[in-house]
Amino acid sequence: MSMDIFDQIFDNNKAWVKAQREKDPHFFQSLSEGQNPEILYIGCSDSRVTAEEMTGVLPGQMFVHRNVANLVPNNDNNSAAVIEYAIAHLKVKHVVVCGHYYCGGIKSAMQSMDLGILNPWLRNIRDVYRFHKTELNAIADEDNRYKRLVELNVKEQCINVIKMAVWQKHYLQTGFPKIHGLVFDVRSGELIDLHFDFQREALAIREIYDLGTQKKSRN
Repeated sequence: MSMDIFDQIFDNNKAWVKAQREKDPHFFQSLSEGQNPEILYIGCSDSRVTAEEMTGVLPGQMFVHRNVANLVPNNDNNSAAVIEYAIAHLKVKHVVVCGHYYCGGIKSAMQSMDLGILNPWLRNIRDVYRFHKTELNAIADEDNRYKRLVELNVKEQCINVIKMAVWQKHYLQTGFPKIHGLVFDVRSGELIDLHFDFQREALAIREIYDLGTQKKSRN
């Protein structure tokens, strides 16, 4: 009888601990002394998209938040608390929003389905579709339209980070953190940089979303 996947976790952990100690006897002592990550990663909870493994970062280098469809909703205290802590306390230099093709959350939002408690969450994605309806409806191929919505959702979540006072304040004071939009292609395993121009986007929405942090930063 094959071992249950849950039971394998503990064997895997022992092997990982052994390997880390062989490479660096002080590895876990260093981890226990605190973290100093340079990156905040906001990604999808999808089990196929493992943030640390696909980026190759080491423990302590990246602060990670994951939820269904990598959202940063305006009224979500969970993601807001993560971003506040990462920027104001950990002083991260980069905020990465990473979506992925063939995302179940994005696909569900494109369909007329009642998904219970998921309905208000997926409504955030439907709002993204509404913002970009003209472009998306012009894409005849459904698969390509699906992929484009994944990309546009990443862009809108990056903009949601820009709207936040903690980002505005720290960027105006220090020039960090920079904001990046990425997409993980599940079929190829490659990370795609969407080249999100956060400075241009910040200027474009400043008239509406400027929370007065620039004035405060000069005092």
